[in-house]
Amino acid sequence: MLLTLIPLFDENMTVSAYSIFSQKHNYFLNPMLLGTGQNDGAVRVAGLELIQNIGIETLADGKEIFVPVTNMSIFSDVENQCSAAPERIVFLLDNTIPPIEMYIERLKQLRDMGYKLAIRKLSVAEFENYREILALMDYVLLNNRKIAIDKAKIYFGKLYPNAKLCAGNISEMETFENLKEDGGYSLYEGRFYRMPLTKGSNKVAPLKMNYIQLLNIVNDGDFDLQKAADIIGRDTALTISLLKIVNRMAINSGINSIRHAAAMLGQKELKKWINTAVAGQLYADKPSEVTRLSLLRAKFAENMAESYKLAIRKDELFLMGLFSVLDVILECPMAEALEMMKVDGDIKKALVERTGPLAPILDFVMQYEDANWQEVSRQMLLENITMETVQKAYTDTLLWYKELTTDK
Repeated sequence: MLLTLIPLFDENMTVSAYSIFSQKHNYFLNPMLLGTGQNDGAVRVAGLELIQNIGIETLADGKEIFVPVTNMSIFSDVENQCSAAPERIVFLLDNTIPPIEMYIERLKQLRDMGYKLAIRKLSVAEFENYREILALMDYVLLNNRKIAIDKAKIYFGKLYPNAKLCAGNISEMETFENLKEDGGYSLYEGRFYRMPLTKGSNKVAPLKMNYIQLLNIVNDGDFDLQKAADIIGRDTALTISLLKIVNRMAINSGINSIRHAAAMLGQKELKKWINTAVAGQLYADKPSEVTRLSLLRAKFAENMAESYKLAIRKDELFLMGLFSVLDVILECPMAEALEMMKVDGDIKKALVERTGPLAPILDFVMQYEDANWQEVSRQMLLENITMETVQKAYTDTLLWYKELTTDK
């Protein structure tokens, strides 16, 4: 199964929920499944299986999670498929579920069980036919490019005052700011948070656990420099800060890993830097979604290294994923951001030009996080990568991130 998580933000850019996007099969490898075979296993909700196998806290720590259902899986015994608290799960339906009595009754049953409900992909012309279903919804997801929010908030506010509106398909931060100013939406979804900012500040808060571990290591006698470098590599902000320091030392050679950067600085200077940089930051807030994104990209790229016959370069792939949001963090074009640091040429080629041996993995990771399953499946076919390999690589990434951000 292919799966990814899409964040849903409130107006303060705080993640309120995650939505699961999944696909059971690689249709490039199994074209017959596009026919009747695609309904195999359709009586089960794929997202619930995932939650049960990995754990809801690994997927959406303390937040709601939107789980898509089909016109078949909506009738499955959902309570026996997943033991997670019903109030944390929002079943997400669309216009393939018709507004007829049997479906309306089933939705009422799910609400009685404690589950929440959401709907997407409704056109304005369908609103009237879906009145009974809309009346049951906790959330309504609207494409901001196709819906006039000034009219929508009046319509929904009058007829469905309990439904929260979610603006989807937001591609730029400016659009988000405008929608927020106009009001009417409770949640926002799209690529906008991954775009470089043109104003304001977007500081990335390092992880508390990394700070504590680093302080313990460097203040315990003759510490292991490589171990310290590995912990630094878990945090976007610390990595950027380290490379800024060693930038002046890498005049004739590029830095190809975080261990390399730490070695160039040396044990004495590294200890001084860590104590200075970490002590004042220990009580920083939890990482932003940008930090989470960079860490997931980094680990996922590293986990896919062997599939692309690049296992020997997994450290570079990790650094590439970590720096893939450098333009967002430093609020400037990627080429300018990388000029501030000395990184390996292939990492720079991948991030700026989308060329070189590392670029295919970067493209795969970014297509995957957008749930562009057709392109992901095509690339899997070209590289002879199995569904099981990708699933394990991604779920291991989620588990790694959960462990990384769990207080110990």
